[in-house]
Amino acid sequence: MKKKLHLLFALLLTGFALQAQQTPQYSLYMLNQFAQNPAYAGLDNTLVANGVYRTQWVGLNGAPVTQIVNAHLPFNVINSGFGVQFENDEAGASQRTSVSLAYSYHLQINRESRLSIGVSGGMMQQTLDGERLRTPEGEYDAEINFINHNDDLLPTGSLSETVPTFAAGIFFQGKKLNAGVGVLNLQESDVNFDNLTVKLQRSFYLSAAYDLDVSRNLVLTPSLQVKSDLVQTQAEVSSIIRMKDNLFLGASYRGFTPESQDAIVALGGFRLNQNWTVAYAYDITLSALNTVSNGSHEVMLNYNFGKPIGQGVPPPIIYNPRF
Repeated sequence: MKKKLHLLFALLLTGFALQAQQTPQYSLYMLNQFAQNPAYAGLDNTLVANGVYRTQWVGLNGAPVTQIVNAHLPFNVINSGFGVQFENDEAGASQRTSVSLAYSYHLQINRESRLSIGVSGGMMQQTLDGERLRTPEGEYDAEINFINHNDDLLPTGSLSETVPTFAAGIFFQGKKLNAGVGVLNLQESDVNFDNLTVKLQRSFYLSAAYDLDVSRNLVLTPSLQVKSDLVQTQAEVSSIIRMKDNLFLGASYRGFTPESQDAIVALGGFRLNQNWTVAYAYDITLSALNTVSNGSHEVMLNYNFGKPIGQGVPPPIIYNPRF
């Protein structure tokens, strides 16, 4: 019985069994590369900010709900970029809230290509709400708020612990091709709750995208993301077509084997004005969860300053010999 209860607890922490996940899932990943790779900081050559709200597996009690806000900008005088990120992810009885700062160094390969190496560090607070846990042999009475899990390892109240988190990445930016690898939870911190310990699993994110000019006003961008904790691996193939940089439509397929297929995603967005863009994605669930949920929704609001910040290292001062 103990083994079964430990399994139940693990499923609650990872956002349910069929599609276990420690790090949050994002369908609009191709529009927010900085969220999963600190090396992307500053590569847009201007101030960029993103806000994302995602509700996953709608209709399923305790399903993941995630919010993320981040911003990054270049500091070309030292060939660098800086960024900040706040993320909140709630799944079942578990909630994770983190804040981090990022730094990247940009190496100019040629006039059209750059290689960036980045790191980030911050703090993550993990909270476990024991009142939301339920066990097969537990005793519960909502009227008098009585909770007894009949398992000494599981809390009946709320527990919180804060641990440091680190990430690193590398990103190549070319005229047409963009590709990178990011590693989250680099040090695999242990979150200790009295009699329980939860390890933050190291997660790898590989991404790649290529711009294809269809016509003067249309650009097709196929992209790929592969993520893995070296136990489970998931892949997502996407394609977006942009019209004059004002409107875009796309689709994704998540899963590369019958066991890992998760969803088909329909996505799109448009520019509200010179600086603001809104995007939306809807996941059509393909896994067994489609019998108990109504898909997933994700909304993104993007701000782009629209003007280059800095133009690299300034030229040396040339003094006029007359003065």
